[in-house]
Amino acid sequence: MTERSAGKWILPQPENIIQDEDFLPIPRISRVIPFGYVEDPEDKDMLLPVPRELRAMEKAKDYLKQYSYREVANWLSKQTGRYISHMGLKKRVESEQSNKRRAATLREWARRYQKAISKAEELEKGRPGARASVISEPDTA
Repeated sequence: MTERSAGKWILPQPENIIQDEDFLPIPRISRVIPFGYVEDPEDKDMLLPVPRELRAMEKAKDYLKQYSYREVANWLSKQTGRYISHMGLKKRVESEQSNKRRAATLREWARRYQKAISKAEELEKGRPGARASVISEPDTA
């Protein structure tokens, strides 16, 4: 029997890698600085992202499917060197989920309103005695 080499095999690379450039500064709206951000030394009203902490937070959200908030919060604190309590983690995750649902609802409402506006414009154009949408004004000069 001849020996055959399997060749060089490379693991597929993750498709959704979060880059440092993806994190944006956010305005400071409360006294508490959220996990993953630090106060901007030049502008006290802005918070600068800490990419390492934010990437760890994304990974922690995946771990919450298998482990408790307390275990994941301890892991997150050890990985980043910045303390976060289990209740702080829970509040942050639930807040992000709520904001995501709210944004999706508002986008759906905007889509429905746009559809209703276009339908109303069609009905207005098709009615008997309808005027043109642009009426020229007489020159006053």
